Amino acid sequence: MKFKVRFLGLEAGGKSVIILNKEDAEDLGVSSLGRVRVGFGDREVTAIVNTATKLIEEGTVIIYEEVRRALQLEKEGVHVNIEPAPFPTSVYFIRHKLRGRKLTYEEILEIVKDVVEGNLSEIEIAAFVTALHSFGLDLDEATSLSLAMVETGNTLKLDRSPIVDKHSIGGVPGDKTTLLVVPIVASCGMTIPKSSSRAITSAAGTADRAEVLMPVGLSIDEMREVVERTNGCVVWGGSLYLAPADDIFVKVEHPLSIDPLLLPSIMSKKKAVGAELLVIDIPCGRGTKVKTIGEADLLAKDFIELGRRLGIRVQCAVTYGEQPVGYAIGPALEAREALSVLMGDRQPLDLIDKATDIAGILLGMGGIENSKELAVETLRTGKAEEKMREIIEAQGGDPEIKPDDIEVGDERLTVRSEVDGYVLWIDNTNLVEVARLAGAPKDKGAGILLHKKVGDSIKRGDPLLTIYAERSSKLERALELFKEGGVIGLGGRVEMLIHEVRERPIAKKAFSLER
Repeated sequence: MKFKVRFLGLEAGGKSVIILNKEDAEDLGVSSLGRVRVGFGDREVTAIVNTATKLIEEGTVIIYEEVRRALQLEKEGVHVNIEPAPFPTSVYFIRHKLRGRKLTYEEILEIVKDVVEGNLSEIEIAAFVTALHSFGLDLDEATSLSLAMVETGNTLKLDRSPIVDKHSIGGVPGDKTTLLVVPIVASCGMTIPKSSSRAITSAAGTADRAEVLMPVGLSIDEMREVVERTNGCVVWGGSLYLAPADDIFVKVEHPLSIDPLLLPSIMSKKKAVGAELLVIDIPCGRGTKVKTIGEADLLAKDFIELGRRLGIRVQCAVTYGEQPVGYAIGPALEAREALSVLMGDRQPLDLIDKATDIAGILLGMGGIENSKELAVETLRTGKAEEKMREIIEAQGGDPEIKPDDIEVGDERLTVRSEVDGYVLWIDNTNLVEVARLAGAPKDKGAGILLHKKVGDSIKRGDPLLTIYAERSSKLERALELFKEGGVIGLGGRVEMLIHEVRERPIAKKAFSLER
């Protein structure tokens, strides 16, 4: 059937969606959330149907932006052909997994293809993700998912070896380690094409931090040019179409607060950039995804085995994660801190130690002796700063940028201690929530600058932290949450009583989802 096209500028978060009049949908034999094929010229896309009665007249279709772009429609009023789409075979495979059955590579590939091509509804994708969470996926399925996710997206081809990479599973605020590791490793002659994510549940993802210094929305060809010129890059993975199924799965995982695809989602993107040597950073402790060293070691074992199956040599760094890395939290504040460290102006020892440890592991895997010492020396002598400025220029940023050039929020308030003693603990989850209420990561200048960390002595009136925001209303909301408590623990000694429970509490489990 032919339908006249209307645009409303609507987006569906990457899904292909159209709206039909309810009568037209019934004539086609489809219901709301059913599938149709929409054709224009020699182009065709499978779309999910929404129905309406008063919004749209019969014989007309409202096209969402994803469908408009896929069909390359430039103006309203043209006619498209719409027919019912066949039922995807992959739905039967999802039903198998819901019954606890192990899936083959061919079945997983069919599911992933239909996810990427928009042939599955959000309900069906959610069912698949939930089944993986409930029944688990063994290493055979993780391998199949990794390969299928690579096959359905772009890949980076570089005529050099070895290609190295690093990734953190997340959960620790302020972890701007990548902004140091990439230039250290690249300045030592090794190739590190780093694709990174934006924040999902944190106050800043690596792409958010890097974007303060340079453009990160590069194409795969632009990424290749930067890497061939400088040995490294820091780009946003969302613009590269690397393992695009993962971006769709994340949108389902986030509201459900589950992450069954942790291993394949990370490893597929590393395989897609051609990584041969990989360090996985596994932060460990309260407030992180992994609570104990034992759990971290078991996860490391799985990463190493999955890497072996994918042809990637993996080593894991189990790192301390019970407080922020460095002192800055939020895109601009973190970029400023990272640049200051590269320039030798600031010396947050935990950040420097973690970055040089991870860079040292990577360099050592590449056959370089005394690799930790080399990483430290590269940072100390300014070679890493010089390399970072090369990368910034190659990606279209200002290579002369200074920390003071980076703007942070005009609205700010410093919280001071009301007691003498020590900083006993910092709750990462609540600290991130304060930073997000202040506007991070959307407002690049919003965030938190810590003045004290765990173990530091304090006196009444000493500054604990400063909250930055770009709007006073957001600053007030962030301060209100901080005043509710549970962000920083202060005292003269470690107290055995954490808190009293007098009523039936609602258990709220902290959830971190980063890619």
